[in-house]
Amino acid sequence: MERLQAVKIKGSYGKKKVLCGVDISAEAGQCVGIVGTNGCGKSTLLNILAGMRKADGGDIYFDGTVVRKRQDFIRFVGYVPQENHLIPELSVLDNLRLWYRDAGALRQSLEQGFLKALGVDEMCRTKAGKLSGGMKKRVSIGCALAGNPPILILDEPDAALDLPGKADIRKYLSLYRQMGGTILLATHDEPDLDLCDRVYALSEGVSREISKTLRGEALLKQIKE
Repeated sequence: MERLQAVKIKGSYGKKKVLCGVDISAEAGQCVGIVGTNGCGKSTLLNILAGMRKADGGDIYFDGTVVRKRQDFIRFVGYVPQENHLIPELSVLDNLRLWYRDAGALRQSLEQGFLKALGVDEMCRTKAGKLSGGMKKRVSIGCALAGNPPILILDEPDAALDLPGKADIRKYLSLYRQMGGTILLATHDEPDLDLCDRVYALSEGVSREISKTLRGEALLKQIKE
C-alpha cells in the first residue's frame, strides 16, 4: 500500500492555475524527488501535501485513507520549508520545546534518538540565530520530526548550504529512510537524486514520473518538456 498518494491535485493563485492535476505516490521507506524549473509549482504542491494550503481539487491519501482535516496532516507529516522558521533569539533547546509537547520524548530523542543522530544535542544551549546554515537546517528537521511523523516533506533541504552541510543533510535523510520513513523532497541539486527511489518532473501544472538515473542534459531535457 502507498503511504502517500496524491491524485489529481489542483492549485491556483487567483486566476493563475499552477497545478492542473498532479499525481504523486510514495511507499514506506522510499525517498521521492520532485524536480522542475523555478515557478513550476513545487513549493505549492509541497504546501498542499503538508496541509499548509488547501488544494483546489484532488485527493490526498495517507496509508490508503483520504485526509481532510488539519489534524490528520499534523499526525502524518513533518514539513521543512525553504525558509528558516527558527526563532533566532531563543536557544536551540527552547525552539525544540515549542514543537515537542512531551518533555520526556524530547529528552529521549536528544539522548538516543533522531535529534542525537542529527547532532542537535550538541547545540542545545546555542541561540538559533548564531547557528550556521547547515546547523539551522538540522534543527529545522529535528523540529519537523516532533511526534515521529512517518512522512517527511522537504522543500530544497540543502539550498544555500556548503558542501559539508549538504553531505550531512543527505546522511541524515538516508538514516530516516532506513528507519522506515517516507521522504518527499523538491530539489535542484542532482546529488539529492541519488537518495531517491522515484523521481517526478513537474511541468505546466502536471507531473510525470521519470527515470531516477537521469542527470545533466538528459535530466534538463525532461524537466523542460
